[in-house]
Amino acid sequence: MPLPGLSDTIAKAQRIVLLLAAADVTLLRVKVPTLSAARLKAALPNLVEDQLIADPSECTVVAGSMKDGLRTVAVAQRAWLEALDKTLTALGARQISALPAQLCLPYQVDQPGTITAAVNRLGDTVDIAFRLSEHDGIGLAISAGQNGSAAHEVIQALCAVVPEASIALYVPQSETSPFQEAVNEGSAPDKHISILTDSWSHWISGASGTTLDLIAGLGSRSVSKLELRTWRWPLALAATVLFVNIAALNIDWWRMKAEASSLRATTIKIYKSAFPKETVIIDPVAQMQQKIATARNSAGLVAPDDFIAVMAAFSEAWASAGTASGKLPAIAALEYHERSLTVRLKPFPGSDGTRDANSRDSEALAQKMKAALAERNLSLEQTHSESATVWKIRSVK
Repeated sequence: MPLPGLSDTIAKAQRIVLLLAAADVTLLRVKVPTLSAARLKAALPNLVEDQLIADPSECTVVAGSMKDGLRTVAVAQRAWLEALDKTLTALGARQISALPAQLCLPYQVDQPGTITAAVNRLGDTVDIAFRLSEHDGIGLAISAGQNGSAAHEVIQALCAVVPEASIALYVPQSETSPFQEAVNEGSAPDKHISILTDSWSHWISGASGTTLDLIAGLGSRSVSKLELRTWRWPLALAATVLFVNIAALNIDWWRMKAEASSLRATTIKIYKSAFPKETVIIDPVAQMQQKIATARNSAGLVAPDDFIAVMAAFSEAWASAGTASGKLPAIAALEYHERSLTVRLKPFPGSDGTRDANSRDSEALAQKMKAALAERNLSLEQTHSESATVWKIRSVK
């Protein structure tokens, strides 16, 4: 059946696998140096140029895996392969692979001296595929007449191409009898040829184990093509969810911005009502805190984070901690900076002088001081250095 007649089947299929006629694909065993994938692809035409009649630039060249220091290299005509690819793509093919038919034939692993071959008739032309080894194979196209004469010509060609090894020959079921008669009539004297009925099962099995894909060598087409028709509903749903989330985020941002503007306007209004003579208002909250602190100082009141208030509270907490523990370390230094009191402590008296002992004593004292300072609305942060323990005390209000 012509390809246009298979358009519906091709459009529904997830993957299209082409078995290229063995006569249309040349397989070479080439010694290739160790190269990256990109460099290997660029070097392949030069590596096989001496073994080709055609210009390598007009061919698709693909390398297989390394085996025994050699790579199997497949070569096919680029223009013909591109035409097949474009035709199938136009018919709706999603993913296309093109495999050499000779490497899809069964390989007689348990019979290393047996060659596998297959016959495929196309009009007056008979295509013969040979599987010579696990990584090698050839193709031959001969012109033949009707079934009887074609069978004799194919058997003679087999004997000429493979004169030594035994042959397992797969033929269509309708031609089994003519080929068996050709073998029995002595077309192949002293030659062991087994006639087997061809079926798609072994071709499918062979294709699933073949990785030498010539479509991958075209370069102008991604082998794995994203099918948008399959993903249109998931993509539409994802786009809708994304749009809803973006819209919700923007609505929430506008609401919060309006709330912040309203809160700032209210704060400025309160500040102006309290301080009508103030003309420059940058941060009304911070400016109001400064005004309140200045007013308290003018009235003789002490702010909770002033040096006198923090120092007085620390002294009370220090005295209560000393009464509870019975021993206190000496204070090496006191420093008030940025509304926090920094206290540097010397090692505990009577300590064994080790860092672990000092750390345990300072931790116990720090816990008592934290509890005592918390009652006075102060917080304590403790850090350790090589020479001293450092406390940072500040107001929590």
